[in-house]
Amino acid sequence: MRELTTWTLVSLKDIAQWGSGGTPSRKNASYYDGNIPWVKTGDLGPRVLNNSNEHITEEAIVKSSAKLFPKGSVAIAMYGATIGKTSILGMEATTNQACAVGNPVEGVTVSEFLYYLLLNARDSFISLGKGGAQPNISQTLIKDYEVYLPPLAEQKVVAEKLDTLLAQVEATKARLESTLETLKQFRQSVLAAAVSGKLTEDWRSQNPSLDSIELSEVGAYWAEQYKTSGKRLPKLKLHETEALDGLPNTWLDTKIGHVFDVHVGATPSRSNNDYWGGGVNWISSSEVAFCRISSTKETITESGLNNTSTNLHPPGTVMLAMIGQGKTRGQAAILDIEACHNQNTAALRVPEGFAVSEFLYFFLTKQYEETRRVGGGNNQKALNKSFVQSLQFPLPPIEEQKEIVKCVEKLFAGADATEQQVNQALERVNNLTQSILAKAFRGELTDQWRKENPELISGENSAEALLKKLKADRAAAKPKGKTRKVNA
Repeated sequence: MRELTTWTLVSLKDIAQWGSGGTPSRKNASYYDGNIPWVKTGDLGPRVLNNSNEHITEEAIVKSSAKLFPKGSVAIAMYGATIGKTSILGMEATTNQACAVGNPVEGVTVSEFLYYLLLNARDSFISLGKGGAQPNISQTLIKDYEVYLPPLAEQKVVAEKLDTLLAQVEATKARLESTLETLKQFRQSVLAAAVSGKLTEDWRSQNPSLDSIELSEVGAYWAEQYKTSGKRLPKLKLHETEALDGLPNTWLDTKIGHVFDVHVGATPSRSNNDYWGGGVNWISSSEVAFCRISSTKETITESGLNNTSTNLHPPGTVMLAMIGQGKTRGQAAILDIEACHNQNTAALRVPEGFAVSEFLYFFLTKQYEETRRVGGGNNQKALNKSFVQSLQFPLPPIEEQKEIVKCVEKLFAGADATEQQVNQALERVNNLTQSILAKAFRGELTDQWRKENPELISGENSAEALLKKLKADRAAAKPKGKTRKVNA
């Protein structure tokens, strides 16, 4: 902070009256679903908060530590990942105990300036909150936090300038985020066109002599592969599924299991150290994340491979997550290495000369949401081998598959380049907010204003006069009681 003789070093307790709330007993239904906003830390973030996700009753205020804070108070989160999130209360509201609330001292500061003060201090609060099992700051820490306070007139100018500048930043951020969403939709449109034949419509008209792939030939290919390996070709267990509509007449509407050799993996015993840490790549479902896999988090030994019902698959095999937390189920990946895998993933070996790994990968990417809706299980939906084999699959001639992959990769490369530029711009914009706040609280946004308005920062409007007023306000302050009465 550069030296500003018209700004005064104060504690936050000097410029606002602070309090925190409480949580009425959840066991008493009469405390909830009233008409009084009850703010939690998850509600904080908007510059002005005009509503809350939950409401409580008058009885809840009387019989709990919840307090009613006046409109214009500024709330800040004290606990967990939300530390430092701040909002101006746009209505009378109560809060839970995880929020500290400052009611600006009239004539000393204003809500908007206090809001920006706290927003600027967020990184400091986050740093001060580290150390425990859950990061947190106390109301005492907030009240003792020191800031430089300009004269009241200058505070209002600072807040107005920040309103304008940060609104411009948010508008720019919204445009960039909208561009990212447009790119996401563009990719989905490309994939939809790719797996329906629309992307290569012109190409097909220039290549009219293409023949459809014969499933009998694909079956013969796999029969030979299994014969060579000395294993028996497994029988398919398929479910009824809806046919695909509108495919070109040279494409086959078939099922995954008719084209690809589907395998489910396994996990070697964790209690046997001889099975782990060897030279065999082993994939878990969390690694199947719409990517190419060139390394694995874990490896197993030859002994682990030989004593477990998992198989080693060649590069080009397409992986599909069948079970997993969050968004994992339904995600796909392509192996760039030889690897085996656990029981939560399926490996789809690709028949050479009949299918292209990348085409299958693009199809599974396009079908992600649909694949997630397929499956069985009582508590959590999960895919299994028969469900994967039963998925409908559009099979174009091999030459067209290659053309589709080439077109998609070219279009995606352009989208990826644009996305990278947008993300870089977003990073700069996100940093710009903190940079503007820092300038504001170094006094740089109001340099010219101070030169043009010396009378508003001197005499009774000066920092010295403000200090005297602060001392008088502290001496006159009275402790607040636990009533419904609005905190003053």
